[in-house]
Amino acid sequence: MATIRNIGLVAQLRSEASSHVIRYRKGRIRQSGRGLVFWFRPETSSIAEVPMDDREMTLFVRGRSQDFQAVAVQGTIGWHVVDPERLANRIDFSIGLRNGKLQGEPIEKIEARIAGIASQAVLQYLGGKPVRAILDAGPEPLRGGLETVLAGDQSLAEIGVSAVSVRLTNLAPTSELERALQTPTFEALQQKADEATFSRRALAVEKERAIAENELATRTELARREKLLISEEAENARSRAAGLAEAQGVEAMAEAERIRLVEGARVLAEAQRVAIYRDLPPAVLLGLAAQKLAGKLDTIEHVSVTPDLLAAVMGEFHKPRPMVGAR
Repeated sequence: MATIRNIGLVAQLRSEASSHVIRYRKGRIRQSGRGLVFWFRPETSSIAEVPMDDREMTLFVRGRSQDFQAVAVQGTIGWHVVDPERLANRIDFSIGLRNGKLQGEPIEKIEARIAGIASQAVLQYLGGKPVRAILDAGPEPLRGGLETVLAGDQSLAEIGVSAVSVRLTNLAPTSELERALQTPTFEALQQKADEATFSRRALAVEKERAIAENELATRTELARREKLLISEEAENARSRAAGLAEAQGVEAMAEAERIRLVEGARVLAEAQRVAIYRDLPPAVLLGLAAQKLAGKLDTIEHVSVTPDLLAAVMGEFHKPRPMVGAR
């Protein structure tokens, strides 16, 4: 916005570089340019200020497709002034000579014209196709069509304005139609999800079955090995028992043989001792018996010797002894 300083009957205007200022006097252009600074007399001058920077406006159009379905289009359109003097001649950009503000709303008029051109192009595009084709194609075909229409529109060229960009941010049907259109896709995705879940469960069941079969095979193999181990242990026990019995039999035989030899020697010694005692005289035998009896007794308190016993003993000593070697 231009800055105006009033000093008595004259005033000074200072404009920005982004604005094109045109000073008229008696209906003719006296000064025209960007970023001008000049003195003027307010009572004899008229000044217009045209913005030269790029502008953006919002675009929102609701139309019907070929199959009578509502579709909303939303986006932005960029534009700028290419011929400020032509634009100032067609649209009022005059400013107040006291405060430098625009007297009307020229920007809104320009954007309304651009919006009308764009809306007509959008409605024609939507009405020429069914909603499914529009949504499947997306916003890019419509955006390209809008750029072509705005670039070739003579009404914009006549006022010195040019559209420089078109951006579409939304191309969508009503919420009810959108849900209806989403239902088949959603059901298809849900079916795929169910199939994936079923496949995952089937795979899990198959894995569990394989694990169970593996466990059963493992238990069967362990049982077989345990049976084989028990059989081998029983065979080893029988072998140990047989070996032990054989060892005990050999030991018993050896013990029996030892006993037989010992008893035989004892019987032989006893037989020899009996044979020796058999050839001894009675008196000697009696003496030996008495000696052995005395060895068995601890104490002898008294001994009774009768005459008959003494006579018999003495008689034995007086008997003649047989010759050694006599028959």
